[in-house]
Amino acid sequence: MENKTRRLVVIALYTALALILSYLESLVPIPMPVPGAKVGLPNIVTLISLLTLGTPLTLLIVTARIFLSGFLFGSMSAILYSLAGGLLSLGVMALLLKAAREKLSLITISLLGAVSHNLGQLAVAAAVVQNMNLFWSYLPFLMLLAIPTGIVVGVAANLLYRQLQKINLFK
Repeated sequence: MENKTRRLVVIALYTALALILSYLESLVPIPMPVPGAKVGLPNIVTLISLLTLGTPLTLLIVTARIFLSGFLFGSMSAILYSLAGGLLSLGVMALLLKAAREKLSLITISLLGAVSHNLGQLAVAAAVVQNMNLFWSYLPFLMLLAIPTGIVVGVAANLLYRQLQKINLFK
């Protein structure tokens, strides 16, 4: 019983933290060359959740965060774009963590997650407006943005994960 309760509390905390980071990210305008581009701070929680809870529960957390932030601070279109990017990114990072965790750093996995997030959102945007030129014209900018944002998220997740390991929260 205690493990189930503890896991439920951790899921709720991760979801709340990801939602707060999403909200804070929307409040702080960071000058980006592409409209709507963000750092992706909630992905810190996604990475930590993948490492501590596994893919199925992280899928629950990511989906809950996307719908909650969309309903509270965004729109239905924001939910659509976030789902595309968030779920593709989650899938890529989960596969990389499972297949190559010893070979790839958390920073590299985060960077590839950022790239896949941008690809997912860009694919949906091109499909919505039915214009593949949109995809190809924004692709270079979004790939370049994925590098610093993926690194920032990866470094933050790596530091946080090391601290969580020290306090034995998940043993």
